Amino acid sequence: MTRRLVASVITLLGVGLVLVGLIQLLPGDPARMIAGMEATQAEVERIRRQLGLDEPIIVQYWRFLEHLMNGNMGVSARTGSPVTEEIMARLPFTVELAVLGTLFGVVVGILLGVIAATHKDSWIDSLVSAVGVMGISMPVYWLGILLIVVFAVNLKVVPASGAASLSSLILPSLTLGVFSTAIVSRMTRSNMLEVLGRDYIRTVRAKGLVERVVVYKHALRNSFVPILTVIGLQFGTLLGGAVLTESVFAWPGLGRLLIDSINARDFPMVQGIVFTFAAMFIVVNIITDLLYTVVDPRVNLYD
Repeated sequence: MTRRLVASVITLLGVGLVLVGLIQLLPGDPARMIAGMEATQAEVERIRRQLGLDEPIIVQYWRFLEHLMNGNMGVSARTGSPVTEEIMARLPFTVELAVLGTLFGVVVGILLGVIAATHKDSWIDSLVSAVGVMGISMPVYWLGILLIVVFAVNLKVVPASGAASLSSLILPSLTLGVFSTAIVSRMTRSNMLEVLGRDYIRTVRAKGLVERVVVYKHALRNSFVPILTVIGLQFGTLLGGAVLTESVFAWPGLGRLLIDSINARDFPMVQGIVFTFAAMFIVVNIITDLLYTVVDPRVNLYD
C-alpha cells in the first residue's frame, strides 16, 4: 500500500510537469493567445509575467507545485477569479453525475451479468450480450442527443438541459450509466461463469441450498473483486468522461467548465481542471484497493 501511495504521488508530480510543459509546446505565443490579437505588446507582456511564462520551465513547475501545496491553482485568465474556487464550485455537479451514472451501471450491469451467466448460451444470454455491445459502441454525445429528442422533446417528461431540478439529473446520468452498464455486465458474466464452474459451487448445490442463495451469496460474492476493479475504473473514467455529457446537457460541472476554458484559452483553469481529474482518478483507485479487503478479507494490501 505504501508503494501504491508513493506511485500515486509520483504520478501526480508527472501530471503537473506535463501540464506545465504542454503550455511551452503549444504553437504560437500563449500570452498572445490569451490576450487576443488586438491586445498591445505591453498587455501581452503583462499577461506573460502574470502567468510566469517568462521564466524557465523548471521555475514554472516549482511554482505550480508550491501554489498547489497551498491550495492555490492560480487565477483564471478569463474571469479573474481563483481557479480553486471555481473548481470547487463546479466539482459537486460532476461528482453527483458520476455517482448516479456509476450506481445505474453497477445495479443494472450486475443484474444483467448474473442473468446472462445463469442462462448461459440461451436467447437471454445472447440478448444481454447484444445489449452490452450496443452500450459500448454508442458514442456518449449521440446517445445523449437521442435521449433528449425522445424523452425531453417528444415525450416532455424530463428537462432537456440545465440543473434546475432533480429530474435534470436523469438523462445525463443515464447517458453516462449506459456505458458502465455494458462494461460491468460483461465482466460480471465472465467472472460468474468461471466461479459457477468451480468445485465448491457443486458442493454447495449438493447440500441442497436454494439456487438463488448459491448464485447471489456464494458465486457473486466470490467473483466480486474483479468486478469491483472495473467499477472503480469506471467511476474514475466517468468523472473525466463527463466532459461531453455535460456539454450536451448544459450541465454546470467541471467538464463544461473545461470546454469553456479551452475555447477561451484559459490555461490556468485548464491546468487546474485536468490536475483535479487526475487526482480524483488516483484517489478513486486507492479507495477501490481499500475496498478489496472489505469484499475479500483474504486480500492483504500490505504484502
